[in-house]
Amino acid sequence: MIVAFSVTPLGVGEDVGAYVAEAVRVVRASGLPNRTDAMFTSIEGEWDEVMDVVKRAVAAVEARAPRVSVVLKADIRPGVTDGLTRKVETVERHLAEQ
Repeated sequence: MIVAFSVTPLGVGEDVGAYVAEAVRVVRASGLPNRTDAMFTSIEGEWDEVMDVVKRAVAAVEARAPRVSVVLKADIRPGVTDGLTRKVETVERHLAEQ
């Protein structure tokens, strides 16, 4: 499964980069395939391991902020691995055909 999620601290002002970095540190330390962009961090693995990482990432932000907002989207597709890379490669292949 692939989970794309964002963790936003609330009540800490406009500059939230240091808070978000705490969540991303947790994801990267997990050893699971992941990718971070301007809006979301995506992580790939089995349900329990991915959700554990998301929970710990949220907790890292929650430890420093009075309130936390989480947005989560999941692609649950048993038997698929390396989806983070393969899905993008498929789109790039179609783009190159034109």
